[in-house]
Amino acid sequence: MPTFPSLRRVCFALSLPLLTAACTSTPDYTPKPKGYNRIDLPPHSYQQLAPGHPYTFQYSRYAKVLRDSSYLAQPHWINLYYPQYHASVQITYTDVNRNSKLFTKLLEDARKLTSKHQIKASAIDETVLQTPHGMRVAVFELSGEVPSQFQFYTTDSTRHFFRGALYFRTATANDSLAPVISYVKQDIVQMLNTLQYK
Repeated sequence: MPTFPSLRRVCFALSLPLLTAACTSTPDYTPKPKGYNRIDLPPHSYQQLAPGHPYTFQYSRYAKVLRDSSYLAQPHWINLYYPQYHASVQITYTDVNRNSKLFTKLLEDARKLTSKHQIKASAIDETVLQTPHGMRVAVFELSGEVPSQFQFYTTDSTRHFFRGALYFRTATANDSLAPVISYVKQDIVQMLNTLQYK
């Protein structure tokens, strides 16, 4: 009568190759650097803003000009919307009309809107630039996980007050958006360098 090996011996015989395979050396593991989605950005190209506003400038051909639809919006508030990146440059304009109280309020509001981001911002860098048309522009660059990474305003203190802010409508982290933020910033600089009042 044939004899059958015990269950213990069968389990041991089957597990032996697994045990020896586990003890052999494995290839060295090299951690991969953190990766981000590839974002293809087109070359910068600009067009003139259509008439109908008390200001004009050049803006990106890849952006759409949309009227501001918020309930607070005034007639010459617009958004430069980049549909491919879910980014908007929100622009507000107010005719100060030599009203010093209104000018002071607009200036305070611009500062407050920027400082609201201090809670999440790791840094806020302020720079004052001069455009080729002689306008002075206050620029605020915000670092960290903030909803607005770039804000600015320019005014002649008697008539015109022009303010803008860059926003992204996406949950993507700002580190991943860095190439797009840099790209849109360059478009904003072009806009400010070509900004003129009518």
